[in-house]
Order: sequence, then structure tokens, then C-alpha cells
Amino acid sequence: MEGRPLQDPELVELAKDGDVQAYGALVERYRQVAFRTAYLITRNAPDAEDAAQDAFVKAYYALQRFRRGEPFRPWLLRIVSNEARNRARSARRREGLTLRLAEGGAPGGAGPSPEAAAALRETQEALLEALGALREEDRLVIAYRYLLELSEAETARVLGVRPGTVKSRLSRALGRLRGRLPSTLSPSGMEAADA
Repeated sequence: MEGRPLQDPELVELAKDGDVQAYGALVERYRQVAFRTAYLITRNAPDAEDAAQDAFVKAYYALQRFRRGEPFRPWLLRIVSNEARNRARSARRREGLTLRLAEGGAPGGAGPSPEAAAALRETQEALLEALGALREEDRLVIAYRYLLELSEAETARVLGVRPGTVKSRLSRALGRLRGRLPSTLSPSGMEAADA
């Protein structure tokens, strides 16, 4: 079919054969999620940008080792995670977690009332503060699964664990998150999505 965007497996095969534009298309496709993944770990925008960029370079040179038939996104995000962890370890930066959450609202629809917007902002801030106070292992499993919207299988690949381990880690992490939230809030949306 002419004009259709190439899928990841096609782009990977072209890139393996030396097609720099094909790899550029993969970089463009995953640039934002790579940055967000690195930011979850480094908690610092410049470090996250550097980690994502270095991870793309490392991934390019490792393409020949990429197994045909495996999904590209989790493989790449694992490289990004490792690079970001290395940067965070060496830098020892512990800034507060300031993730950017997409603001909801239907296109063309009326925006939320000022009161609703303020309440949503307060809820997001409380959730981010509680999430930022968790251990890295807990924060990552929640962020990969719900903020980056990876499937359980993709989350398992990124973390280098089995899918069953993701379920148990997620359950424990959500319990710890629930314990850190004000009583008026609950990660019930996350629990429902996981059920």
C-alpha cells in the first residue's frame, strides 16, 4: 500500500541495512516516550534529554543484536532506562518529580470550570507528590504501566522481569501509593484499569 507509514519491524530491518532515514523515523516516533522514560528516572530534564539521546545512539549500534519479531518499543525503553539509571546514579540528583500529565478535555468541547480545573490540578499535584515519594522500583512500575500506558508485557520487557512479577510489583506499589495519598484521593482509576 503506497504512502502508508512503515511499521517498526520494517523500519528496524531498513535501519539494520544502513538506512539512516529509517532509523531517524524510529527516533522521531519514540523521542517523546524515551524522554519521559528517562525523566521518570533522572528527575531532571537536561539529564533525561542526554540519557535519551545517548540511548538512541547505543540502540543504533546495537540494532544488529535486536531479535527479529520482538517489539522495538520495550527494547528501546530498556536501553533508555539503563542509560538514565547510570546518569542518575552518577549525578545523585534527587529533585522532586514533576511529570507533565496531559490535560484532559474533548477537542472543540468546553473546558472545565475554573473550580474543576483547580481541583484537578490539586489532585494531580497530590498524586505526583505521593508518586515522587515512592521508591524508584515502585515509581517506575506505576509510571510505565499507567503514565506511559505500556501493557503488562511491555512493562515486563522494559523492567527485565516476568509479566507475573509486574502484576505483583504493581499491586504492592499501588498499595504503598495509596498509603501516601490524602484520604480524599485514591488511585482507584489505576486499580480499575488493572483489573
